[in-house]
Amino acid sequence: MPGKRKGTKEPTTGANKKRKIGIIRKSLEAGDDEIAANQENFSGDQRSKIARIKYYQKYKLEKNVRKLARREKRKREREEHGEDAVPKQVPKTTDNMREADDTFVLSSDEEIEADEADDEYLEYYKDDVEPRLMITTQKDPCFRTRKFVQELLTLFPNSETFERRSYTMKQITQYCVNRGYTDIMVVGDSGGGSKKRPYSMIISHLPQGPTHWYRVSSVVMHDELDEPAERSEHYPRLNLKGFTTRLGKRVQRQLQAMYPKTPDDKGRAVTTFHNHRDFIFVRAHRYIYEGDDDVRLQELGPRFTLRMRSLQAGLFDPQYGEYEWFRKKKEMDKSRRKFHL
Repeated sequence: MPGKRKGTKEPTTGANKKRKIGIIRKSLEAGDDEIAANQENFSGDQRSKIARIKYYQKYKLEKNVRKLARREKRKREREEHGEDAVPKQVPKTTDNMREADDTFVLSSDEEIEADEADDEYLEYYKDDVEPRLMITTQKDPCFRTRKFVQELLTLFPNSETFERRSYTMKQITQYCVNRGYTDIMVVGDSGGGSKKRPYSMIISHLPQGPTHWYRVSSVVMHDELDEPAERSEHYPRLNLKGFTTRLGKRVQRQLQAMYPKTPDDKGRAVTTFHNHRDFIFVRAHRYIYEGDDDVRLQELGPRFTLRMRSLQAGLFDPQYGEYEWFRKKKEMDKSRRKFHL
């Protein structure tokens, strides 16, 4: 008699159906102390692979049915005693299971207010300083990086581009300081070949620093979006979300200092920097009114994601610079529930 072909499914017989119905009936009639999953249904000591599969299938079936029984029980209790009789369960997510951080900042923190009262961005927040941004690239950038720089000119108001040529970073920085620029941005790309793309972004606040180094990913240009909106020169409204630690508040002030303090609502534009699990998602939208209460968003672009690699005190100096914070993958990325921004 030929053996059973590998990979074929065993047909469902009347005995199997009765067995499943018995398990379901038994689980639905189980008491409070019997609702937990029965671990005895699965045995790892079985030498036969087929036997182990059958035990595991039975264990999964009982587990799902008991879960359904608990759900039906809670539903009956709510119907009999009201919605508040049984508390609603909160699903476990990476965000609500986040590990406690000593640097977590509340809405009003005296230490943060004292630090911000004497940091490098005080001149922007205290005086009427109009931000001016100079954007350049690394030496010999690829085509996509050049195109990304042109997109950034529309994202950041009062920004200009400077061709890198053979100038050093120190020469360009001094050039910007002498001409009153408040920030300088350097966009770098990845390795050679046809896959070269924007890879890094260095932002220095002038004239004293600090310097932020970001990893750039998921870049989508304006012409690559689905039905993008037409861009204008109106100052956008800034939306900063998800920066909850002392380091995150420092990044938030750096991003906010690159935009004018007074937005022009005629353009109905919004630029969002949303920090989620240490990834900063950058989006630009225009909101459109449709009737009295209906509002929809239309994306302006560009769209990309930032992840901070380091924070350096002062201007950019990779050799002798003093780092306030540096991401160490082996030490900091061990736990998926610990975030720094």
